[in-house]
Amino acid sequence: MEKKYPKITTRVLQEMKESGEKIAMLTAYDYTLGRIIDAAGIDVILVGDSASNVMAGHETTLPITLDQMIYHASSVIRGISHALVIVDLPFGSYQGNSKVALDSTIRIMKESGAHGVKLEGGTEVKESVLRIVSAGVPVMGHLGLTPQSIYKFGTYNVRAKEEAEAEKLISDAIALEEYGCFAVVLEKIPATLAKIVTQSINIPTIGIGAGPHVDGQVLVLHDMLGLTKAFHPRFLRRYADLEDTITEAVGHYVTDVKAKDFPNEKEQY
Repeated sequence: MEKKYPKITTRVLQEMKESGEKIAMLTAYDYTLGRIIDAAGIDVILVGDSASNVMAGHETTLPITLDQMIYHASSVIRGISHALVIVDLPFGSYQGNSKVALDSTIRIMKESGAHGVKLEGGTEVKESVLRIVSAGVPVMGHLGLTPQSIYKFGTYNVRAKEEAEAEKLISDAIALEEYGCFAVVLEKIPATLAKIVTQSINIPTIGIGAGPHVDGQVLVLHDMLGLTKAFHPRFLRRYADLEDTITEAVGHYVTDVKAKDFPNEKEQY
């Protein structure tokens, strides 16, 4: 019998931070895997713009469109019974124009059925965050390594190791809380800094490569399942080796078809 989990809301996440219960978050991009990780008890599912990498094969997250994000989000939503589903606003759908940001968000919420959105940046996205929150939509922030700004950074290395950038990150996190964000992702920053940020704000922090002192953790599903072997940063723990499992299974299938062993008498009508 499938275990039933309580419905996760932004309020539940806040209560988890206050009680010290860690938040478990993963990405998903399709109905099948969304349904599986929801049934396994995941708290939050991020329909990430990392779909641009792991689903479409792009080098960066920049090419994915709003229409494509809505497609992935609506697919995931159909498999969900309890997890909170947050969708990334893709590059170009919110930067520099708060009306465009709200329009993009409204499309995501109406067309996918998702529960909230995530966007990258601090004080520079103030107007977009305020406008989206004023419409009643939950917003998750994202600081540290922000992949949509990869060409600005020029590298995927750890962010905020220097004092000035660390101080800005702390002030940005405080600002995002003031703007009304319900949580903030901290990506690839020193663990000591992530601890300071987590203690400096009242909303939950979700880390990826940010050490153990945050309120929760997020990984890209395909990475932690071992479907993307080429990506192996220090923060990634692989909980399965599905690339080898799938390769072996397909190999056996090919062998059986070639040998006329599949289908056998029991596998036909």
